Amino acid sequence: MKAILINKENDTYSSTLTDVDEASLPEGDVTVKVDYSTLNYKDGLAITGKSPVVRKFPMVPGVDLAGTIETSTNPDFKVGDKVVLNGWGVGEVHWGGLAQKARLKGDWLVPLPDAFTTRQAMAIGTAGYTSMLCVMALESQGITPDKGDILVTGSVGGVGSFAISLLSKLGYNVIASTGRPDQADYLKELGAADIIDRAELSSPGRALGKERWAGAIDTVGSHTLANICASIKYGGAVAACGLAQGMDLPTTVMPFILRGVILHGVDSVNCPKEKRLEAWSRLARDLDTTHMDLITNEIPLSEAITKAGELLNGTVRGRTIVNVNK
Repeated sequence: MKAILINKENDTYSSTLTDVDEASLPEGDVTVKVDYSTLNYKDGLAITGKSPVVRKFPMVPGVDLAGTIETSTNPDFKVGDKVVLNGWGVGEVHWGGLAQKARLKGDWLVPLPDAFTTRQAMAIGTAGYTSMLCVMALESQGITPDKGDILVTGSVGGVGSFAISLLSKLGYNVIASTGRPDQADYLKELGAADIIDRAELSSPGRALGKERWAGAIDTVGSHTLANICASIKYGGAVAACGLAQGMDLPTTVMPFILRGVILHGVDSVNCPKEKRLEAWSRLARDLDTTHMDLITNEIPLSEAITKAGELLNGTVRGRTIVNVNK
């Protein structure tokens, strides 16, 4: 089978597209014939080696996959079932989706909703699924459309793009933050009501600022997240799921003890299966599928290594689907 294989020997780190014997697949109670995978930020880090994402070598990257069960001893899945996988350390400590086959634990899989093809499932991928978890987090804190504007940072990326699409369809007034003003038309087509420059949020700010947003979905972290918290309205909430600017959080307790702001962390990797099933069910119901072609571009497996570098450079818009059989 064809696969991207990451190796590290001494100080030499390499990612290559190669032929891999299926007998090398790791242990698992299901084998999936992969149709599509994706490129996420974490995959870009893994393939380029710019961050120690991979903790076991050799490794097949790819934190997402969608395909068909080829063999199974798991009672929940039978041969021919369509499935989707996000996270669980796949592509980091267990071989992932950037290959034509994957052997996995069936407990990591989610049945593919009837509303989606395997290609559409990977158009959504971890980015769309994480966006849905963020929306659910805001809802759990009582942030309804009538409460006010919702800010989305990193809005041109995968999580941001799907967050705008989901929120706007659900009736929220969405403000998109981006450093790419040339993508304004794209963001408005997804449903953003207004756009602000990310520079407004990315520098050190005040402990408490003017109340601007009822809630926010943040993919950036660092000073951006600190400034968001300082500008959330009384009783508002922030769903934080990323660290594109940095993993630090240079803030104070002021927004939390004076305005009752909630900072809700969102994890997609080890999220319990019950919540995963709910998120995918909600995506099938709430996602405007007409936006998928706008958000998504498709590449063959042979281009994934090159595209990973572009992804980290911030020049990729939306989602990148990888057809592993091309």
